Amino acid sequence: MIQKVIDIAKKTSLVILEIYDSQNFDIEIKDDDSPITKADLIANEIIIHGLRNVSDYPILTEESPVDYNVRKDWYKYWLVDPLDGTKDFIAKNDEFTINIALIENNKPILGVVYIPVCGDVYYAEIGMGAFKNGTKIFNNSKRSELIASDSNFHSTEMIKDFFLKHNITNIKKFGSSIKICKLAEGTIDIYPRLNGTKEWDTAASHIIANEAGCKLVDVTTHKELVYNKVNIKNNFFIASRNNLNFKVI
Repeated sequence: MIQKVIDIAKKTSLVILEIYDSQNFDIEIKDDDSPITKADLIANEIIIHGLRNVSDYPILTEESPVDYNVRKDWYKYWLVDPLDGTKDFIAKNDEFTINIALIENNKPILGVVYIPVCGDVYYAEIGMGAFKNGTKIFNNSKRSELIASDSNFHSTEMIKDFFLKHNITNIKKFGSSIKICKLAEGTIDIYPRLNGTKEWDTAASHIIANEAGCKLVDVTTHKELVYNKVNIKNNFFIASRNNLNFKVI
């Protein structure tokens, strides 16, 4: 199944790149003040069509939300961000992704993150390990001088204070779910996300991180992030190697 999902992401990326290169984005602003482009909408249609040919599981995407009363009994479903990092897309910095996850019992069990511009694909299935372009990845870092990541567009004073408190000075910025993929492959050690994200932003990269020796810990519950909540907003979280533990005060 995962190869079929990768193929869907690859097909979608070709259409996204056509729009990206044309610079005809048709930018609009959604109710939550986030931007949406023609690429988001077309990618959404392609992915939904593709996934319906793969399985009969229901589909929840950023651009096709489903009311909780409908999805509350979903045991297994697809969770998709057809274009994660729309601000990166608009800024033409190449750091946007396609995120496709399969959720079972409120946890991601399969994830594909595809980076259209460079063609890199990260993917994982539960119990099968994490991979980048066919090569297994795992965060084996033992660094004590930690390398962190922060968002290109969504950093906050709280995040900066976190870095200061923990004496983390080596900070690399990436867009979209690339940050969590960089954690999975060992480029960074920690990524605190202390502002708003939605479930479709994290699900695909979450299982990739888990299969690569990393975790995404909800700072409110002190447990792994969970999915298909009443509110699809994530609590603040800290993504890190499994052998690191941090609290936000």
